Amino acid sequence: MRVDGKIDYVELPAGDMAQSQTFYSEAFGWSFVDYGPTYAAFAEGVDGGFQSDAPERTKAPLVVLYAVDLEATLARVQASGGEIVKPIFAFSGGRRFHFRDPCGNELAVHTAT
Repeated sequence: MRVDGKIDYVELPAGDMAQSQTFYSEAFGWSFVDYGPTYAAFAEGVDGGFQSDAPERTKAPLVVLYAVDLEATLARVQASGGEIVKPIFAFSGGRRFHFRDPCGNELAVHTAT
């Protein structure tokens, strides 16, 4: 359900569309609707937050995905060609890791405690 003033959509750059679709399909089970050769849409849910802690801030938005089994998800990310940039660590409310997809986008995956 769309709500006024809420995050509704996230766009990630894709230097190689086929590589991006393969990675997210294999690592997270995403599916896509192609709108021509340069755009593919996904519908996988979204919430958001702001990070103001200086060591954690990035200049780009950080998309955070959820995982029931964090270790299994990390293994799928690596097997699909993702690069782990922050191994699993604990934070208030759960654990997470950060990875870079094959096109260089940094994302995170978390699980609740």
